[in-house]
Amino acid sequence: MNWRLFLMLPILFLANPGLAQNLEKGKEINSVCAGCHGELGQGGSRGEYPRIGGQRAAYIVDQLKSFRARKRINIPMYPYTQERELPDEDIKDVAAYLGSIELPTKWPVFKESDDALTRLTLTERVMIIPRVTGNLANGEAIYQKQCVTCHSKNGMGRGMFPMLVGQYTSYLMRQMEKYLKGERPHDDVEVGGVLNALKAEDLQDILAYLTSIQE
Repeated sequence: MNWRLFLMLPILFLANPGLAQNLEKGKEINSVCAGCHGELGQGGSRGEYPRIGGQRAAYIVDQLKSFRARKRINIPMYPYTQERELPDEDIKDVAAYLGSIELPTKWPVFKESDDALTRLTLTERVMIIPRVTGNLANGEAIYQKQCVTCHSKNGMGRGMFPMLVGQYTSYLMRQMEKYLKGERPHDDVEVGGVLNALKAEDLQDILAYLTSIQE
């Protein structure tokens, strides 16, 4: 036995929790989610449904359980997340599968031998979020001061905190408005919170900055 590999396995599983889950089963479960979020979890073209493909698995698990417990109110999601429909292990499997999906942000370079189906399949995976207007310098300053601790410097998130870059800006704005109205909890502060101290133009500037750093 390769003892070095044996000793490394626990580290690998901790770094990549999806390795411990059944991705094939997760893909099968995702066929239900695909009705709204798309086969690759790319969401709605206008942000009516969020992108979940490539999202952090820990965040997806947390949100699905929040829907179930009605900590996050979303009536359409409620029946799909009940224990009898989606037990905890299934939640982990579908979250791991969705987290494993790669959605490139650059158009593919086709080979002459690629047929029409191959070209279409590769094109459908591309996820490019259009840039939005705003003060990039202000957006960057606010993001690096207020958001980077949880969502990371590159906007890809940490732990149970979601990836923001590559998400539909209309969806993000809608969620920020819900945070401000108290319809969704944003952080652990009972009164106020990070977003409450920001102006409407600040929120727009943050979104502009996020679209500018998509790689």
